[in-house]
Amino acid sequence: MSRAAEVASALHVLTLTPFFPSDQNEVSGCFIAEPIEQLKEFGVDSSVIAASPIYYSRKQPSSSAAAEWVRYPQVPGNLGLSSAGKLLYARLLRRIRELHGVKPIDVIHAHAALPCGHAAALLSRRLNIPFVVTLHGLDVFNAFLGGIPAAWRRKVSVDVYGAARTVICISGKVQGILKTGTPAETRSTIVYNGVNPIFFSPNPAAMGPFDPEILIAGNLLRSKGHALVLRALGNLRPSFPRLRCRIIGEGPDRAQLEALVRDLGIGQQVQFVGRQSRLEVAEAMRRCSVFVLPSRNEGLGCVYLEAMACGKPVIGCRGQGIDEVIEHGRNGWLIPADGLEELVQGLSALLVSPELRMRIGTAARQTILEKLTLLHQAQQLASIYRQAVA
Repeated sequence: MSRAAEVASALHVLTLTPFFPSDQNEVSGCFIAEPIEQLKEFGVDSSVIAASPIYYSRKQPSSSAAAEWVRYPQVPGNLGLSSAGKLLYARLLRRIRELHGVKPIDVIHAHAALPCGHAAALLSRRLNIPFVVTLHGLDVFNAFLGGIPAAWRRKVSVDVYGAARTVICISGKVQGILKTGTPAETRSTIVYNGVNPIFFSPNPAAMGPFDPEILIAGNLLRSKGHALVLRALGNLRPSFPRLRCRIIGEGPDRAQLEALVRDLGIGQQVQFVGRQSRLEVAEAMRRCSVFVLPSRNEGLGCVYLEAMACGKPVIGCRGQGIDEVIEHGRNGWLIPADGLEELVQGLSALLVSPELRMRIGTAARQTILEKLTLLHQAQQLASIYRQAVA
């Protein structure tokens, strides 16, 4: 279908999501919000309902991302997830009927199986509206912590996947996990996250005559690999005494990471800057020498793609979703999970050679421009929506 024909036959899609930019956090869920504007170019109008448990503080829409925030009852924590979809459904049914009556909804796009995918499945059955669900991480079956509650979460998740017109996976790694635990007839497809290549773009002037800098951006969690980078920094200090490391993000492991910095004696080299705005993240990516996130639990990782769009060499781990995008040594750098020696070697090679950094960074941005922009993502999503109503 041509672009003009798509626009003429506009679809109304309801996005139902547990994460979305808000007045409290403009970064959360930006990977969901950003493609929505691009979908208009392919004839898709969107309404967004962002769902939050009542035990979270009340949220208001971000000025940059329109959404209706709805609070619903839920037993706190993972224990309540298996029943949260039913409670969210009960909370939403009247509102969705009103919205559907004013402007018929063609497709519901839920993000994550629990609670939004489960609520979407119940709404789909009640209102006869097809739904799709996107999986954003490796917790495909919500079976963390084990026990009977985990078995309940897994069963509900599998039922949701079976009822969806298709399950959208952000990488082949996520799709592989899905396929190992669901019936063969479960429909799925891969749609990689996209990047705004204008917002995240190279700026030679931003690089300036700065000291070499490693950038990490991500929640301060053990699985993200911050400690590995700090140990590598300690090993590199004799060869690169002016090397700095900027860490963007917050999380429960901050105190442990700060203690590690003290133990390694690298306090003068490391700066924890906390949560930053999207603009500040983009500026930090343009300024850094190398972006590193040796995460060992990553479905894909939007920050890798954003740094690549800024023309930076990116270091990630083999066996994660990002190794479907990065070709080692051509448009990025891959190391084994927990591979300290390989990380030190990779950083050394990149830091000592501006030419290598430039070559890999240029290839990285070209990879984004060829297949991983928001426009690419929106086009694929629009096609999926139309197939769902066909």
